[in-house]
Amino acid sequence: MSFNNSRYLNSRRINGGQGIATVETSFKIRSGILSGRLRYTTMTISEGQRLDTIAGSVYGDASLWWIIAAASGIGWGLQVTPGIVLSIPTNPGKALSLA
Repeated sequence: MSFNNSRYLNSRRINGGQGIATVETSFKIRSGILSGRLRYTTMTISEGQRLDTIAGSVYGDASLWWIIAAASGIGWGLQVTPGIVLSIPTNPGKALSLA
């Protein structure tokens, strides 16, 4: 699959330039979870929870929501369906280093 026509082709700097959210970096983070290179915890989404608020409470920075989305393989929506199990990297700095 080619990502040349992806709406995510243009990079977005996150958290003062500490990370770049792209399809490629999302793939790298998800691969890090699946291969065991990134340690993570899991959390099941409840009604009304959003990725940005979860990132804010776990990492102290709501703008890192995309790391949780990438690690969980769920795409880019801030609102996710209740019952989805998230993979939350325990060290966002290591996840960002994959980016």
